[in-house]
Amino acid sequence: MIDAIDLTKALIRAPSVTPADAGAMDIVERTLAGLGFACRRMKFGEIENLYARFGTASPNLCFAGHTDVVPVGDAAAWSAGAFDAKISDGVLIGRGAVDMKSAIAAFAAAAEKAIVAGQVAGSLSFLITGDEEGVATHGTKMVVEALDIADETIDHCVVGEPTSSDAFGDMIKVGRRGSINAEIVVTGVQGHVAYPHRAANPVPVLLRLLLALQERVLDKGYPEFQPSNLEITQIDVPNTATNVIPGVAQAKLNIRFNPNHRGDDLADWMATEAEKAGRDFAGSIQVIPQISGEAFLTEPGRFTEVAAAAVRDVAGHDPELSTSGGTSDARFIRALCPVVELGLVGKTMHQVDERAPVAEILQLQAVYEHLIERYFVAFPVE
Repeated sequence: MIDAIDLTKALIRAPSVTPADAGAMDIVERTLAGLGFACRRMKFGEIENLYARFGTASPNLCFAGHTDVVPVGDAAAWSAGAFDAKISDGVLIGRGAVDMKSAIAAFAAAAEKAIVAGQVAGSLSFLITGDEEGVATHGTKMVVEALDIADETIDHCVVGEPTSSDAFGDMIKVGRRGSINAEIVVTGVQGHVAYPHRAANPVPVLLRLLLALQERVLDKGYPEFQPSNLEITQIDVPNTATNVIPGVAQAKLNIRFNPNHRGDDLADWMATEAEKAGRDFAGSIQVIPQISGEAFLTEPGRFTEVAAAAVRDVAGHDPELSTSGGTSDARFIRALCPVVELGLVGKTMHQVDERAPVAEILQLQAVYEHLIERYFVAFPVE
């Protein structure tokens, strides 16, 4: 029988800092193959990915997660080795304890129980990547594309991100805002400050553009979503002399947007504002956008109720259905099927001494057990 705590510890002891795998995917594959899952490894670039399926009938309930973790930071500041997976006073300490090796282990243990009990009327599957904490170009995005080409049907998906906010089971994510990064490069003509007519200063142009972008109220919110926001994250003028008009000024920004917007529309808006700011400017302005995900919402219905009821079964209260927070790989999976995110309390993720109470990991396993059982009742075999 799978012990979720022992499996979590084994995964933590594989130091899979993006893009390294360090054997973590092998552990997951061996575990699932031992349960009768048909496992398909997908390696894109240097990233290890895995899709595993038990059963062939529909509906197919998928669990999605990632084995990669962020760097440990100051290793000396940890109370125990970041990859030692030490348990102290009932708390498991280690990089990935919360985000999110424990969730992979919990769902694997829950899947085993469901298989043994004969509850899997359709199919269970796992979509595990090693590229969620990185640039995410060779992970879930490419796996989803490969599954789509192969006509693999996933009916619903649970992502094991640490979604609880303050207490276990207080929140499920049913959507996410979109995200677009933009780099702005204004190129002018360098010159002496005493002879401005011989130069073209890019700084005022950049400031005009940034002010125009910042002053726009993007929206006042969207049902289930907070208002969109634009944040300037960097301004750089690589100039060390006070008597030189710089030749280049640069900035970076990020927009987190709700379904009032599409990434392409925001990129077009920034380009239009750049043209306005650069009128009569002798230099050039480049706006280089990168859309990392569109906003999405899984509408309330049978699937969200199954997830919420599973939490209620174990935690004794209804979770908030939220769209708060940053992005996750759910932004790619939503192209295949409805998706929710459900996991541990995320307070210590990415921190020194990342940790999860053993009791909460076992609670999460219990939630997943109830979710699987309820799912195949709510969605009978087609």
